[in-house]
Amino acid sequence: MSMDAKLDQVVAHQKALGDKLASGEAMDPPTLAQLSKEYADLTPVVEKIEALRKAQAEMADLAGLIADPDGDDEMRELAEAEFAELKDSLPALEGELKVLLLPKDEADAKNAILEVRAGTGGDEAALFAADLFRMYQRYAENHRWKFEVMEMNETGIGGYKEAIANISGRDVFARLKFESGVHRVQRVPTTESGGRIHTSAATVAVLPEAEEVDVHIAENDLRIDVYRSSGPGGQSVNTTDSAVRITHLPTGLVVAIQDEKSQHKNKAKAMKVLRARIYEKQRAEIDAERAAHRRSQVGSGDRSERIRTYNFPQGRVTDHRIGMTLHKIDAILEGEGLDEMIDALTTEDQAARLAAVE
Repeated sequence: MSMDAKLDQVVAHQKALGDKLASGEAMDPPTLAQLSKEYADLTPVVEKIEALRKAQAEMADLAGLIADPDGDDEMRELAEAEFAELKDSLPALEGELKVLLLPKDEADAKNAILEVRAGTGGDEAALFAADLFRMYQRYAENHRWKFEVMEMNETGIGGYKEAIANISGRDVFARLKFESGVHRVQRVPTTESGGRIHTSAATVAVLPEAEEVDVHIAENDLRIDVYRSSGPGGQSVNTTDSAVRITHLPTGLVVAIQDEKSQHKNKAKAMKVLRARIYEKQRAEIDAERAAHRRSQVGSGDRSERIRTYNFPQGRVTDHRIGMTLHKIDAILEGEGLDEMIDALTTEDQAARLAAVE
């Protein structure tokens, strides 16, 4: 099938969806929501197709004017200038359309579970983990996403051994999925009297939030343990057995949540995290079978892979996957400057996927 025929199909399909939605035909809410989303997703694609075809049609008209032997010289000159301008704009239009036509990651529109853990570096690593967690919290606020803390294991000096949040909003996973990996920091710790620069690390995992329809978990595949919550330094913060640890026996995945005083709420949160981890595990296995899907220049998303360095003395942040360095560490940690890096990672991923299909 020619590219023109494929584009005709896209336009016709979007029109058919629009007609169906406008017909007043009775539909159950899930069907209506699905058709509405599909129509909305196709709208920017159709608009780009129309812009491309309009430019091509105008070029054909101008070519006729230029080729007319009886035409006015001044008009021909204007037509040639306009033709050249349109011709220059075509590659960009075609490139934008190709990106829009790339197969979508089904998880892109999902909410996300964010997990940040201190790595090597002791207290300094825990302090850095807290910095990263707050960075994503501010980033979520800037995008008007909901940021719900699900679990927080503090060190007592302001650091986090582990922190988990549920982030919900528009295209959350699409924007944050390249953040998974090892983040390294180079700075002079506040506890360092000699002024020496220390290197420590924290691990970030961004998982697409999974619905029950995405992942089926059998009740007899779970071992659920309850125990008393404890705070920093092991002190008891709750006199009831409200903390919950869920082990998924087939995979060995374990989730422990003690953030809420209610055992029921902690179990619900733990199940949400567990479902996301199983869903991501299944996605990773499928991706591995497809071989190339995640082996692009933005990395595999493997949490063992060092992806970024935050160098405080030099005020810079470097993403090692795309070789990008920004000298705006404060803006990035405030969440404001992170978009520039995420945009670059997204563009690199799109370029790699385009190269794979061409």
